[in-house]
Order: sequence, then C-alpha cells, then structure tokens
Amino acid sequence: MEHEMLKVFDGQRQHIGEAARVEVHNKGLWHETFHCWVISTSTSNPRIYLQLRSDRKKDFPNLFDITAAGHILMNETMEDGVREIKEEIGLSLDYKDLQFLGVVKNCIVTEGFIDKEHSYIFSYEFDGAVEDFKLQPEEVSGIVEADLDEFINMLLGNHDTLKVEGYSINSLGKKSALKKEIGLKDFVPHEKQYFIEVAHLISQTIA
Repeated sequence: MEHEMLKVFDGQRQHIGEAARVEVHNKGLWHETFHCWVISTSTSNPRIYLQLRSDRKKDFPNLFDITAAGHILMNETMEDGVREIKEEIGLSLDYKDLQFLGVVKNCIVTEGFIDKEHSYIFSYEFDGAVEDFKLQPEEVSGIVEADLDEFINMLLGNHDTLKVEGYSINSLGKKSALKKEIGLKDFVPHEKQYFIEVAHLISQTIA
C-alpha cells in the first residue's frame, strides 16, 4: 500500500505529477481522496453512520471516522472511489447513486506523517439498518449510527459528545453490541475546518 502511486496536486488542485503514497505522506504533498458519508433519512430524525477503524490499521487505529473513504490512485478517477464503499462496508453502489457535496481541503499532521488532501465529499441516502453493513475486518472493526443533528452540532462545537450505537467485530468475525458516548477525541484528527465545512455541506443536503 505504501508504494501505491498517487497523483500529486498543488494547493489549487492543479495536477503537477505523481508520487508513491509513502512519499506523499512523508513530504506532505497534496493528493485526492474520496469521502462518503452514509445517511438515513427514512425516519423523522435523520441518522448518520460512522466507521470504527480496525486496530490493524497503521494510521489511526481504533478511532471513528467517515463511513467510507480512501485514496484515489494514479490510474483512477473519482468515480472509482465507490470501491471503498464496497470494500469497507459491503455496499455495492454506482457512482450515480451518490450525491456530490463539494471539495474540502483536509490536512492531518502527526509525527512523521503529513496528510494533505483535496477531499471530495459525497453522501449516500441508505434505507437499510446498521446490521446490513458487511465490514472488512482488516479495515473496519465496527459501524455505528448517531442522530445527524447531534453529530453536526458536535462538529460545530455546540456539543462535546455524541451518543452512538451499533456493533463491533473481532478478528474471528464475532459481532458485539457497541453503545457509547464519544467526542471528537475519539475521531481521526481531521482539522477543525474540515469538520466545520463537512457539517455545513451535509446540513445543506437535508435542508
């Protein structure tokens, strides 16, 4: 995975070359990612689904994150991002099933890791239940749902915590109920501006 080739961009999303994934993250080169937030509007109170990253992940294990997301490789277009939805949470979708919300700059900096993304944000309206997801254990160890309004308010800093409910799976594929109260400290550390912009984009889709 570290040697996957990615397209490299400048800060204005102009394509300027290619580089291996490890180099992209070591040098902090801008690249493209696909982010899909799965939402249910089938009830009076819309819900949003969040994935729990596997403890096997090199980066940010055991933290909550976008429902499905991933890097766009050098030989791919953004439409190929739907593979992440199938691989991570088991939903077979077409690109046309998604609603494109916009592009958000997303920068995560930790020791030895600089992730500078042009993140293409999508949403998908799901009419199933949390039990309908089929998780890829190497990538995702749980899936939870939360009240969408409460989630947005947490992203905007109006609430400190969020109640989530769903399930986790262990290395043997056994499911266990997962119900807890979480905060932004339990999420992958996307920068604050990313969360704010995503909150506004999602709010516009259900207005």
